[in-house]
Amino acid sequence: MIDDEILAGIEAVLMITDSAVTAEDLAGSLGLDEDTVLEAIRTLKTDYDGDENHRQRGFEIRHVAGGFRIFSRGDYHEVVKDFLTAGQSAKLSQAALETLAVIAYRQPISRPRIAAIRGVSVDGVIRTLLLRGLIVEAGKEASTSALLYATTRTFLDTMGMNAIDDLPDIAPYLPEDADVAELGAEDTEVLAEIDGALDDDLDDETDSSAEMSRVAD
Repeated sequence: MIDDEILAGIEAVLMITDSAVTAEDLAGSLGLDEDTVLEAIRTLKTDYDGDENHRQRGFEIRHVAGGFRIFSRGDYHEVVKDFLTAGQSAKLSQAALETLAVIAYRQPISRPRIAAIRGVSVDGVIRTLLLRGLIVEAGKEASTSALLYATTRTFLDTMGMNAIDDLPDIAPYLPEDADVAELGAEDTEVLAEIDGALDDDLDDETDSSAEMSRVAD
């Protein structure tokens, strides 16, 4: 049986990470061997899944991208979506506003480039902006295949603008592309275009739903 302290330690790490963590990394950071880590993860997964004597949790451990991460359970996709798109989250956070500004002035732009400019992970705020219909996937970078993002007609309507050209001229205050490249980003060459996303109503939220599945999975 795995010690409760080991279980709690692994659980704590998985709760705060914004990307999948490998068993090797968990073992190294907690001073354990990989077999112990894998057994602990199986124990936690069983605990979260519940049984006839214990309730199922609203979250679960999934093996993704070669590592492990805690996700909200897929059964509660609609609950999570409703929370992110209404009620307590009606107002965008400062982080979301900053990320939206970077996209607006540098579009189309990839997630790694946005993170390089802001200096922090932007996974969560990208999901929120997609769900709100303020941004949309706009093709991929040729060199990295990273998804590119651009603002939408909903963004223009929300800002009371007719076109992106109506944005205030603050672009010179953002890092130049060369500066971002030094942080690990590659030159952007768009492989696919938006296919009229900026001209059409985004009520179907197809791209947003695909991104949201990462939260719900």
